[in-house]
Amino acid sequence: MNELLSLAVLSVFTGMITMSGLALYGSQTRTDNQRIQDRLIGGWRLAWLEEPDANGEVHKADCTGLLIYTRDGHMSVQVMYRNPQPETNARPVQYAQGGYEASYGTYEIDADAHTFTFHVEGALVRTLLGKDLTRVFAFSGKQLIVKPSNSNEHWRVAWERY
Repeated sequence: MNELLSLAVLSVFTGMITMSGLALYGSQTRTDNQRIQDRLIGGWRLAWLEEPDANGEVHKADCTGLLIYTRDGHMSVQVMYRNPQPETNARPVQYAQGGYEASYGTYEIDADAHTFTFHVEGALVRTLLGKDLTRVFAFSGKQLIVKPSNSNEHWRVAWERY
């Protein structure tokens, strides 16, 4: 009987430790996501954007832009190309139309993967509506570096705080 009681107590104790560990892990993930969100919140100006040209050569585009993240999980991005190039269908995803890119929606952070997913609610390019665009990000000094998670896309952008 004492052995049975000891096994029961041990099982309950083990279960409590396991649940505590899971709660701490979930809490840690939320904390990491919150810490990243705190760094993202606010307005960012476009520092540079690298993208492939029609020949596949990567170059810095002549453009200006604005990226905004809000604490309640919304974001908006606008990019204006000063000298827009003729649009080609060679790109896997079209983000701009007439030399202008504009979209807004919500975002979710995955701190472990160093990604955020942009849930597009509105966009100048209508084919983006309803899309979930996952982006890889890194902080480098005062810059936020963003690139696509899609290996078929070859652009990279840096944003700096206003």
